[in-house]
Amino acid sequence: MSDDPNAPSDGPLDARDRQKAATRDQILRVVGARIETGPLDELSFADIAKDAGVGERTVYRHFPTREALLGAYFAWAQAQATLPLASPGADAPVRPEPSPATPPARSPAQRMWEPAVPVDDVQRPMRILLATDAWEPQVNGVVRTLTRVVRELRDLGHEVEVISPDQFKTLPLPTYPEIKVAIGAYEPVQERFKAFEPEAIHIATEGPIGLAARRICVEWKLPFTTSYHTRFPEYVSARLPLPLSVGYTYMRWFHRPSGRLMVATPTMRDELTRHGFRNISAWSRGVDTEMFRPRAEGEPDIFAHLPKPIFLYVGRVAVEKNIEAFLGLDLPGTKVVVGDGPQKDELTERYRGVVFTGSKFGEELSAHFACADVFVFPSLTDTFGLVILEAMGSGTPVAAYPAPGPIDIIPGSGAGVLAASATEGLKEACMEALALDRKAVRAFAETFSWTACAEDFVRNLQPYPEPEKTRFWRRLRRLARVRRRPKTA
Repeated sequence: MSDDPNAPSDGPLDARDRQKAATRDQILRVVGARIETGPLDELSFADIAKDAGVGERTVYRHFPTREALLGAYFAWAQAQATLPLASPGADAPVRPEPSPATPPARSPAQRMWEPAVPVDDVQRPMRILLATDAWEPQVNGVVRTLTRVVRELRDLGHEVEVISPDQFKTLPLPTYPEIKVAIGAYEPVQERFKAFEPEAIHIATEGPIGLAARRICVEWKLPFTTSYHTRFPEYVSARLPLPLSVGYTYMRWFHRPSGRLMVATPTMRDELTRHGFRNISAWSRGVDTEMFRPRAEGEPDIFAHLPKPIFLYVGRVAVEKNIEAFLGLDLPGTKVVVGDGPQKDELTERYRGVVFTGSKFGEELSAHFACADVFVFPSLTDTFGLVILEAMGSGTPVAAYPAPGPIDIIPGSGAGVLAASATEGLKEACMEALALDRKAVRAFAETFSWTACAEDFVRNLQPYPEPEKTRFWRRLRRLARVRRRPKTA
């Protein structure tokens, strides 16, 4: 279903619908005439109504805002560009009757959502715009994924523009004060679109910046892709007395116009399909095997002073991470928690025998992974769990519940053990993981590449097709900033 309330329906049109469509078409023709012949920055609804022979209120009923009017015009112009040229003197182009030898014409919507780049052509440099509410200095798997992919894209020759919260006024997210959300993002994001003129647009998150970018793409009829990094409905239900259906209703609405919804695992693809999502594509993850590596001979053991074995958790210390399922286990040795979050003080007080180190970064974080005996991943709400690969890259085996992420990575890997169910068997998985070959764990992690991850990302993009791309941004520049030069005699 279209997000444009003024778009004609797919079914047969009655007389009233035909009249509305004809009025809309006439208004858009007038806009086109003004773009070609008039001073563009003085375009007004009153002038359009006068030239179209309708009331100004009629124009507003069809197009409530200037952005909606311009977006509809450009979509209409793209559709006209695909029609054959009209014969001299004709009022409008006429479609030829299809013949058996001629493939059926594609609609503008079909053309817009088809990939413009061949599957294997990931090296052609493009201008890629990434809109995200998750960015540095936030510390989580989403940020690490996006920052690394951007670096890889630039190494592949693409020009990448990132729109992130650090470029706006922000407010702390309730219950997550360390995470800042942008305010007043729509108009600045719109200006960034105009200045960068992207060929491909990816919206990574569903927050204020993602919402602003989505609105612009829908209003201007720009193709874009999205990704599903966080099980938002489950997170919300873990924190607020709201049913899962509320979160999934919002997420389906947000991702519905996306040309492709990128997910990290087959399990998440199947789960989202059951919840009514569509256009789902695979986008796996990578690991920096130079940063996350086994402890070399002679390097210090940072846990030498603690009773062994060391069972490690790394990540946010928050209720949706299900950390207490790990902390409550009767395990030998020492449990270590690396990370920060809203539940840290509470859990530190409750579990006096657990070592809470706070957040660690870079080589220090790598050393914590490498010196642990087992990495424990109790979360049931992640979509992948990048820390799983970071632990494996360090040669540390993983014990986890059979949830999205672990269930896609661990079986058959020789690098970890799954619990018997989503509620039972984590202790047994931890003990079995102690016996795994750390060299085999490392070898499995080496099969995950960030370069391959970035190439998959490019393949999934929905670039703006030529020549519509050039025509769109040229006309938008003229509408916004430039007067047409006077014609010479």
